Amino acid sequence: MQEKITKNADGTIRSLSNRHVQMIAIGGTIGTGLFLGSGSTISKTGPSVMLVYLVLGCFFFLMMRAIGEMFYADPSQHTFVSFISKYLGPTAGYFTGWSYWLGLLFASMAELTAIATYFAFWFPNIPSWIVEVAFLVVLAAINLIAAKLFGEAEFWFAMIKIVAIVALIVTGIIMVFSHTSTPLGHASISNITNHFTLFPHGSFNFISAFPMVFFAFQGIEFVSITLGESKNPHKVVKKAVNETLWRIMIFYIGALAVIMAVIPWTSITPDKSPFVQVFTLAGLPAAAAIINFVVLTSAASSLNSIIFSAGRHFYQLATEGRKEGFMNRHFGKVSKNGIPSAAILISAALIFITPIMSVSNSVSSVFTIVAGSSSDMYIIVYLLTMVAHRKYRASNDFLSDGFKMPGYAITSPLTILFFFVIFASLFFIPGDVVGAIGAIIWSIVFCGLVYLKERNSKAYA
Repeated sequence: MQEKITKNADGTIRSLSNRHVQMIAIGGTIGTGLFLGSGSTISKTGPSVMLVYLVLGCFFFLMMRAIGEMFYADPSQHTFVSFISKYLGPTAGYFTGWSYWLGLLFASMAELTAIATYFAFWFPNIPSWIVEVAFLVVLAAINLIAAKLFGEAEFWFAMIKIVAIVALIVTGIIMVFSHTSTPLGHASISNITNHFTLFPHGSFNFISAFPMVFFAFQGIEFVSITLGESKNPHKVVKKAVNETLWRIMIFYIGALAVIMAVIPWTSITPDKSPFVQVFTLAGLPAAAAIINFVVLTSAASSLNSIIFSAGRHFYQLATEGRKEGFMNRHFGKVSKNGIPSAAILISAALIFITPIMSVSNSVSSVFTIVAGSSSDMYIIVYLLTMVAHRKYRASNDFLSDGFKMPGYAITSPLTILFFFVIFASLFFIPGDVVGAIGAIIWSIVFCGLVYLKERNSKAYA
């Protein structure tokens, strides 16, 4: 049976246990934005931010069910992008693979920059580039040794985030039930309901919160990339995907509810971490240092996951190319320890560009524009994934008794429509317009170049 496989045909090893994958799934659900950026979304929308998280959480859960259904039918694939190649054709897969991989690289650069910033909290005199190089070397080494070591590192990174959120929720509940008095009033559920309105700062701020929360959830699909190297893929995929929604309910909506119960939402400002504020009000003087440690490990976890994911995606791109081609010969290989080492090394090497970004403001500005465009590309990738799922449903690969997406006839088109709406909303938010236009330009130029290449190759065939 497939669950008994310990080694894939390409040499990669199924060494990730259920414990690893489940914690990776939880860690992927919880982003750094919850600890630092939640103050911004609360200040914009008040208690109705919980509705935003719930709506987006439901659609991300449906997307994960679509991805999970395809992986359940074929757990040998290394990335969900491979299903786009399989069901929408090599051109769509090629476009998606390169777009997603480049998006991962820009995300990794942002995370590495964040790591240096958080590290400076304790050691401000150490140059940022030294911190960035040190973290990148260590995390790349973890990825190169064994998938199991990567899984173990992610297990403990995720555990730190979980402990911090559970501590916040427990602390907040105790303060609410004991009606703890703070400089801002009393901790109480009424802090959430007082002066409640769906659009406290206008409908525009409410609508603009959707893309903000969307990007907070971005990367939630990462757990699916571990399935190709997990020991029991059929068992693991069901648990990892099915628990996505309740994780969002507990870790995001639960944490936000507790924060607004302790701190009146009208007193929450975007420039301060609500986590630090709650722990400070609870009498924890080291709150800022503790949360800084949590976000440092969270950023390290994200970078660790990105290196793993980027390596697998580049490997996938290499193996889908011509067997005698440069990519396949140099990056479509697996090392003796079952790792696509060359693909990981080239991905990690390109991340070393990060220290150069601090040289001048112009470089940083260009990076911000390109990173925004690549981030917006994820919406297009998600859309193509959902379309690929529909093609899977119409193919001979469809398992009628498999891990099926619930209410497919309604939920599939609704999810696709929702992602279209999210992308369209970017054009009404000043800060996102450039990124959205950049994503469209990238799509048109890339697809045009691929089309010309294919046409020329046919002409000379």
